[in-house]
This record gives sequence, structure tokens and C-alpha cells, in this order.
Amino acid sequence: MSAVDLPVLELRELRTRFHTRDGVLPVVDGVSFSLQRGQVLGLVGESGSGKSVTGFSIMGLVDAPGRVEGGQVLFQGRDLAQMGDKELRQLRGNRIAMIFQDPMATLNPVLRVDTQMVEAVRAHRRVGKDQARREAAEALTLVGIASPEERLRAYPHQLSGGMRQRVAIAIALLHKPDLIIADEPTTALDVTIQAQILSEMQKLVRDSGTALIWISHDLSVVAGLADAVAVMYAGRIVEIGRVDDVLDRPQHPYTQGLIGSLPSANQRGARLRQIPGMAPHLARLPPGCAFAPRCSRATAQCNAAMPELQHPRPDAATHGVRCIHPGEAA
Repeated sequence: MSAVDLPVLELRELRTRFHTRDGVLPVVDGVSFSLQRGQVLGLVGESGSGKSVTGFSIMGLVDAPGRVEGGQVLFQGRDLAQMGDKELRQLRGNRIAMIFQDPMATLNPVLRVDTQMVEAVRAHRRVGKDQARREAAEALTLVGIASPEERLRAYPHQLSGGMRQRVAIAIALLHKPDLIIADEPTTALDVTIQAQILSEMQKLVRDSGTALIWISHDLSVVAGLADAVAVMYAGRIVEIGRVDDVLDRPQHPYTQGLIGSLPSANQRGARLRQIPGMAPHLARLPPGCAFAPRCSRATAQCNAAMPELQHPRPDAATHGVRCIHPGEAA
């Protein structure tokens, strides 16, 4: 298979564990999926489901007490988990970029925005400072920042939280990378700016073939942006498939619960539906399906063993679900 035909990203049984006083936490437990050029994957689930740590694991940014303990992270056929720090630095910010939920994870508080953006350009390409500055100003314009030259001269603390986030997104877009991992980057932005950034992301994906992982708890954003969606619960993918299949015809009871809890999915004036109980502590997961204690259709079989990712219907080879009784309450 040629490099052009290879997936941009392929995860094979990725496992990331945190060694704590409470025990070993399987925060990412056997996650597998692949992503082609120009494809957008929405990674959704409750807080603590392992979405963000999956992104950090791909980037090689998991800090102690966590560490990647198994599986492969194949970027255009090369295993990132086996690369040294120097090779990873050449890829990060250049061919692979991550947009963090907190923009100050990207920005240095003591350097002006222009210094940081110009250095980001010149770290991976031999261009002059004037050219790098022009590219920085263009990137700021793309994310809806007016008077980009004025913003370039500012320090991060002189910008609002939403403005800092847009600068961080602009930095990620500078090199038109092959893969972008976006960890809820528009949560702090108002809806008009969010719509503009989502539009720019879609244009980047369409024009340059960038693959995008959009980590979010907002199903409406994922529905409008993604081609495919993976639903995570307790460190595992419980449902994955084309976005229309998963959101219109959810098979796993957890996915059904997430969709059913949205106000738009309920009758006007009716009590909101909700998933009973709480997500389990990762150090004390039940022996079978992790969702079984919260599931209205769990059986003794569900409590005995963790089900594999199964296809719920013979004609849905691209729609996988980790459930013994898929779709019964759909």
C-alpha cells in the first residue's frame, strides 16, 4: 500500500493507564479507529470518558502518572509511540497539530502574539520574518480576528478568553497540517464566532485534505461537522460509525441516553430524560459491561463479560456497537 493510500491516522488497541493511589486507571482501554484524508471524526462522551486523554496519547503528551502502555498510533503508517522526542517535535505543530480547550496551554504569557506565531512558522519552514508575520496575520483573519496587526502586538493577558482561543486555533492552522486534534476548542466562544471557526475548519478539511478529530460533548456541533462519530464511555468506544447512522439510529443504550437527554429531543414542557446513576470509577469497573449498572436492559450476561465491538445489522458493516442487546430500545 502506497503512502497516499494509507490512513492519515490509525489507532490499534491503544491503552493508556494512570497509576494512582486509588489503583491503576484504564483511562483509554483498547481504542481503535482509522481516519482518512479529509475525514472528520467526532469523539463524544461524558466528562471523564477518555476523549481528551485519547488525543493527548496520540500527540505523545501524556504526563506522569499516566503513560501509554500498549497499542499502536500509526500516522501515515509510522508508529508515533515508537518515535523519539526529536522526531515527534518535527511532526508536532507541523504535520500534526492539537488545539487545547485551554488556550494558555498553547500560548506563552510572557511573549507577544507575533513573537509566538512567527516562531511557530519559522520552526518548520525557512521563510523570512516578514513573510512569517504576513502568514500569521492571515491566520488571525481566518479565525475572525479584526485588526490582526494590532492583535499581533498584544500579549496574551491583553486579550479576552475567546480572543486567546482564536489565536491558539490560528497557530494550529498555520502549516495546514495533515491531522488536527481539536479538544473542545469552541466551548468558550459565542455562537457566531463558533460558527465561523467551524466553517473555516470545514474549508480547511475540504481544500487541503486535513484529517480532523473533533473532541466534544456537543452532539449538535458534531452532527453538523463530522463524517463519522465514535462514542466513548469509561475509556472504551461503545459505538462508532457514520454520523447519520449513529445519531439517527443509535444502537447502544448509552448513545441513546446522550441523544435523549438533549432538550431538542424532548417534547416541549416535558421533563428532560436523563441517564440514571453516575459513570463508574475507573479503578472499580464492573467485570462485564461498564454501562450495565446504569442500563435498563442489562442482563446477567451483560454483567459477566465485556462485549466486543459488534455490528448490529448485517448491512451496517461500518457501524459498530459494543453491546449484547443493540438497538432494543431505539
